[in-house]
Amino acid sequence: MAPTVAEVVGAALVEAGIDHVFGVVGSGNFHVTNAMVAAGARFVAARHEGGAATMADAFARTTDKPAAVTVHQGCGLTNAMTGITEAAKSRTPVVVVAAESTEPRSNFHVDQPALARAVGALSFRVDDPDTAAQVAGDAVRTSVTTRRTVLLNLPLAVQALEARSGSSPGSRWELSGGEVPPRPRTSPTSAVNRLAEAVRRAERPVFVAGRGARGAGPAVAEAAGRAGALLAESAVAKGLFADDPWSLGVSGGFASPGAAELIRGADLVVGWGCALNMWTMRHGTLIAPDATVVQVDDTEDALGAHRELTFGVHGDVGTTALALTTALPGRTGYRTDDVRRRLDAGITWATEPYDDLGGGGRIDPRTLSRDLDALLPDDRVVAVDSGNFMGYPAAYLGVRDHHSFCFTQAFQSIGLGLATAIGAAVASPGRLTVAALGDGGALMSAMELETVVRLGLDLIVVVYDDHAYGAEVHHFAHAGAPLDTVVFPDTDIAAIGRGFGFDAVTVRSPADLDAVRSWLDAGRPRPMLVDAKVVDSEPSWWLEEAFRGH
Repeated sequence: MAPTVAEVVGAALVEAGIDHVFGVVGSGNFHVTNAMVAAGARFVAARHEGGAATMADAFARTTDKPAAVTVHQGCGLTNAMTGITEAAKSRTPVVVVAAESTEPRSNFHVDQPALARAVGALSFRVDDPDTAAQVAGDAVRTSVTTRRTVLLNLPLAVQALEARSGSSPGSRWELSGGEVPPRPRTSPTSAVNRLAEAVRRAERPVFVAGRGARGAGPAVAEAAGRAGALLAESAVAKGLFADDPWSLGVSGGFASPGAAELIRGADLVVGWGCALNMWTMRHGTLIAPDATVVQVDDTEDALGAHRELTFGVHGDVGTTALALTTALPGRTGYRTDDVRRRLDAGITWATEPYDDLGGGGRIDPRTLSRDLDALLPDDRVVAVDSGNFMGYPAAYLGVRDHHSFCFTQAFQSIGLGLATAIGAAVASPGRLTVAALGDGGALMSAMELETVVRLGLDLIVVVYDDHAYGAEVHHFAHAGAPLDTVVFPDTDIAAIGRGFGFDAVTVRSPADLDAVRSWLDAGRPRPMLVDAKVVDSEPSWWLEEAFRGH
């Protein structure tokens, strides 16, 4: 008996490179999901399609491999849209395998390709049994080669058909948004020479690497060494230069005061696969008025999209960095003895003094983060949700490399952090994953606590619990606005964790973290949840700054 289209598509996706698929299975995606499993992919069942999409996003970011999401037609896809939007905005290679009802009178009918277009994803459709395998394989290859999130629509009426042998290479399929231009592999020699000349003129160059440089860290670091440039990272690339003695760490709102001062002192700022947007450059305050600003990116539309540039270089980040290294003689630049002494003395948040605000049953979030950084094993993966709290774990919890920090923040949606941690944990067996959440995001995604326990993940959930949507509280409180809509009764989130099978503790002071130490000493037998009742009297420094910037 000939295989069905659903079976052929599932096998073709795996053959094209998908080895992990996350999802919620309904009748419409039942057969294609089983076909992927039969072909050798691991299926991870989530409790909500939105969580599944974010898990796939995090897995792909952590492994640098494509991942798939599988969803039911219509409502399964709409449930997943926030996670898909985050992946699309972040240019993550995720393939969303969605059943599709093409009958307008069906309850499940929605314009699925339009949904993809609306959030910046590409859309393919399998509509011919002769080309089903080809379209599925091309969906994966397009996702990887263009760094795009792709929706692969599988109409119900087509899935059940026999997949006939042969293919039609000249056939067309739907690709929303037109053809995708190929990424350049090299930069024009004239552009590299112009960049080299800008470096030669600079006395204090700083290279800031972003998401687009995650695969080119060594090349950028080598070019920085030849240029005499200090190194920094956007938040999504945290850890890219973790072992480099000339690294300033994260640039932008999460930058330490010492790092911000050195970046602000640069007379040349080069963004490598980095948008140099308002977050990475603190609304422009980290760029001196007379500084030369350059951006290197393989996507031409990205050049100058967020700020005025002195000039842009359209090309692959890694090959451009290697070409720049060849074009430059060695020079001191910003790597002076004075700067070396400052870096050796310490400019990280861990060395920054502060007045501890803890007491009265609440712990200072800085103290919580600092103590957890010292307590938890160095070989860890950190995932951070969005919210008022997010700067504390992002600033204080160190990671060994850029594959150890997963930051799904392109859409700035709260509630993605736990699913992010699950996807990163699945991608990082043998390492402890830290999920840093606010109470709002934790309660929004609580159903996925069951997924953590069911999968037996080595994971600790840390909830920065101010019983409120803290960003809104601190944004509007100064004007005397009523806050009843964004403040809630205190919730025993530790009890919720225990109900799902976690070890759990409520933390109100540093001494309460002894329970985490005991859990570590016992070998982390179950996932752990820390419900930290944090001080809520002041906004986080980065959020206060962001509100001023707006």
